[in-house]
Formats: sequence, C-alpha cells, structure tokens
Amino acid sequence: MLLPPRSNIRQLDFDADCDVAIIGAGYTGLSAAKRWAEISPGQKVVVLESSTVGEGTPGRNSGFLIEITLASDANTEQLDRMHECNRLIGATMRQIVDAAKYNSGQCDLRRTGLYRAAAGKDGQRALASYQLFLDAAKLPYETLNREELRQRVGTSFYQTGIYSPDGYLVQPAALIRSLADQLPDSVALFENSPALELRPAKSGWQIRTPAGQVTARKVVVANNAFAKDLGIGRSRVATIYTYAGLSEPLSKTDLSQLGSEEAWGLLPTHRLGSTFRRTSDGRILVRSFYDYESESDNKIVERKLMDCVLRRYPALEHVRWANVWGGATGITANGAPLWGETEPGLYVSVGCNGGGVVKGTLFGQLLADLAHGHDVPDIAALFGTASWMPGEPFRRIGFNVISSLEQRRGRAEV
Repeated sequence: MLLPPRSNIRQLDFDADCDVAIIGAGYTGLSAAKRWAEISPGQKVVVLESSTVGEGTPGRNSGFLIEITLASDANTEQLDRMHECNRLIGATMRQIVDAAKYNSGQCDLRRTGLYRAAAGKDGQRALASYQLFLDAAKLPYETLNREELRQRVGTSFYQTGIYSPDGYLVQPAALIRSLADQLPDSVALFENSPALELRPAKSGWQIRTPAGQVTARKVVVANNAFAKDLGIGRSRVATIYTYAGLSEPLSKTDLSQLGSEEAWGLLPTHRLGSTFRRTSDGRILVRSFYDYESESDNKIVERKLMDCVLRRYPALEHVRWANVWGGATGITANGAPLWGETEPGLYVSVGCNGGGVVKGTLFGQLLADLAHGHDVPDIAALFGTASWMPGEPFRRIGFNVISSLEQRRGRAEV
C-alpha cells in the first residue's frame, strides 16, 4: 500500500532549549525518544528530522523485520552470545508488533516468515553455514529444493533455500510514521529540520538547523550515515547507496507467476545479492546493487533492477515500475555499530549495516537507558564495535577492490 503525503508537519523555525535533542527520526531515534520520555516524563525531548518521517531510509527499506540474529552476525562458535542477542532482538520485535497495532491497517505487519535462497555455489556455501548456526541454536527452519521454492515463490532461479518462521513483513513507511505519531506529548518532533552543525556549549550542546538552534543538556545522534556530516564516525562509518524498485499492481495472471503465497519475502545468501518481496497488495519489490558515497542515475538503476526481475520471472517483461529509489545506509568495516557515549553528554548509535529496524530500535532504547545511568547489556561484547577505516582515497579504493571481488563471487545471486 502506497501512502499519501505526510501532513501536520512542524519545522523548527525558532531557538529551542531542551533536556535532550535527538538527531534523526528513524527507528533508533524514535526508540530513544520514546524510552527517554518513559524514564524521565518531566523532561523536554526534541527530535530533529532532516526530511519528513518515512521519506528517508526508515520508510524506504524492503520492510523485512527479522526476530533472530542476522545471517551476517551468526556465529556457531559463540552460541551463548547468539542466544543473548536473540533474546534482546526477540523482545524488541514484540515491542514493534505492539506499536504497529496503533495503525495496523496501513502497517500491514505480518509474521510471514522469510526465505533465504541460493542460486550459485558461493551462495549455497553461505546458506549451508547459516543452517549450521540454526541447527546449533535449535532454531526452526525448513529446507527447500528448487521445485519446492518454485511452488512457493514462483521461480526456478534458485538451486536451494530455507524457510525460517522467525520474520515479519511490514509497510515500512507506515510503521515509522506510526511510531512517530505515538510519541508522548513531552517529545517535540520537528521535520524538514536538518542538523547542520553540532558543537559543545556551556550548558551541554548546540545544534544549528536552517531556521533555528537547539540547546540541549544531552544529545543523541541517530542519523546513521549522515552522522559524518556532524564530525562523528568519520574514521568508522562509510555511506553506501542501495536501490529498490516497486512495480505497479500486477494482474491475476502475473501474480500466478509469483508462487502460491499471497505475501512473501526472500533474502539472498550473499550480501551483494538481490532481495525480493511479493507485497500483500499484489506488487513485486526488488532491492539490489550498491554505490559508494553517491547515487547512480535512476534510469540506469531502473534497467538493472528490471533485469533482476526478468532473470527470475521472464513472463513479467511487460511490468512497469511504480517507483524506483535509492537510499543511504551507514556501513562499518567489520559490520559492528558505533554505539555509546563518545563524549560527555553525547550518545551515538550509527552504522546500522543494513539491519536497522529491529536492531536499531533496540540500540535506541538502550542508548536512552545508558544516558540515564541504567544497567545495559554489553553492546560491544554482543554486537562488536566499529573498527577503524582508512581515509580517502584509500577507503574508496578498498571499497572498489572488495566490491569487485564480492560481485564476482556473488554474481549468481544478483
């Protein structure tokens, strides 16, 4: 379901004073704001969003919510750590389910489970490794051969796959809007109000926006890849753009090409592979391809995404895109977040590495706890700490070299 434009938007056009300012109204920022208001209901919270809620990456992702450890995080040799990660992520997922009930019709949150499928040898090896983790962690899944996958998702493109029940699909823009609409009265949300500068002040911190300034005792930075523009994480986080296309509604004949299930989501086993989804309103969505620090031309992206579709569903050659878009995400060299108090009164959670809905919600909540002196899990021990990256031009060269190698390994999954 596509949403109408967001209304009743407030822009910061005055100077404000508050107890905490939160930069970024994504899943991490809104989670931090909600938790802050729960702990300190008498304090004033200001949230700054550079665009309108739902227009950025939090509303333009593929809408996959995974309630267990991501495949990229899974480690069979550290099961105690994995069990604790799964416990935290599962509890956070239940909170999201409860929050989605506020606007259940538009959010369209469904526990469909998720498919992971492999077309080439490297993808099959990655899938086998993930199965070892699922077995060791005693998590349920179902192994599927090519014909079984074809029956469920309508394509013989993949050689093998698995189905895990531990996953949801959602309309992501509706979900993030719903979370924003549920913020308590003590939280003031200002949209179209980007943070242009962050600097220390006598009473804490000052944030400059185009039309106003915020003075805050404490600051939470939760704008992921764009934290670098404020001088945060420049040696730890890089910006990657990825792309998605959503088709026009398909006919009954076209939908019959997409398998037996009304709504499904399929993840690649290689990180540079293509993500696919059949939406409940009868469309097909694909997410694929990456660029470093800048976006590709949309016309080129449209053709490349359609090629991904036609390799799997050649009968859909007449289908047209309703929307094609790019989105930025913050990645780190080792896949771990930059999280915690980096300076007195400055709390940071950036570098989501493409897994920002459930994990980002968890990190935002725990950041508010940390800022209040509450006991929190050891995030570094559980999820790691973002490692150092070299500066330019070495970072770009490294990305291009690694990306080229990974594209060759994962080309069968695109």
